[in-house]
Amino acid sequence: MAFNLQTFKTRALTAVIFVVVMLAGLLVNQWTFLALFSIIHFGCWLEYQKLVALIDPEYKDISPLHRYGIMLIGFGMMLWMTGAGYYIGTLPIPLVGWSLFWVGLIGFILSEFLLTKKLNPKLWAHSVLGLLYISLSWGLMMRLYGNLEATVLIGAAWVLPVLLIASIWINDTMAYLVGSFIGKTPLSPVSPKKTWEGTVGGAILAILLVTGVGIYAFDFPVKTLLLVSITASITGTLGDLFESKLKRLAGVKDSGSFMPGHGGFLDRFDSLLVATTAVWGVLYLFS
Repeated sequence: MAFNLQTFKTRALTAVIFVVVMLAGLLVNQWTFLALFSIIHFGCWLEYQKLVALIDPEYKDISPLHRYGIMLIGFGMMLWMTGAGYYIGTLPIPLVGWSLFWVGLIGFILSEFLLTKKLNPKLWAHSVLGLLYISLSWGLMMRLYGNLEATVLIGAAWVLPVLLIASIWINDTMAYLVGSFIGKTPLSPVSPKKTWEGTVGGAILAILLVTGVGIYAFDFPVKTLLLVSITASITGTLGDLFESKLKRLAGVKDSGSFMPGHGGFLDRFDSLLVATTAVWGVLYLFS
């Protein structure tokens, strides 16, 4: 994969703007964190449904109650998984999420069993995959925000999400640079621009950087840094390949166009979607 200076400049400029917006959402307070990932949640869902409809044309004909009901189910899951500190007055946000979950589920059931002439479990499977792929991941991101800090990392509530995202970004950037200069062996037919050299080199550099900075700048525990950085580097690449496979099946280059040089929401967060679930599981089991 030859190095393209103009492509790198475009990606770098939009990435800087993107980083500023992301850091504002991540660091200001819990409400900006929730707002940020709520926007990302629905952006990912809209693109996912577009891709699935290109892969399986029957999915284009799902009813609005199915289309938006399944998103509401997912958003309800995400809100239900927020921490105990989320309240609107005396109303806990997890209770709001639980209520939205049932509203979405009732709408979905009405659409499929009362309004649809022919039941099609294959279309349900597409939507359930979306719940596991998108909504579960961002729900677990809510869990990472502060809920594990007492046993994993001592510090601000945003430490774990930022550590995870930094691991993904560093891995992606290093893989791109290493692959651009020395990459020769294709990693997978699904994503022919990725190389084994870039993937392995990016992972090694990401693990070393995240662990080194975490130890010497913040005095974080080595075990946690290694668990997060290694898991994120491996599963993040798998997430990238999974989304590339979806796009290949759909016959499109990008899932969307909200970010010049980086594509859509799924293009930008494909690695994080899979890595979030994996990192949460690893920390839950081994920390």
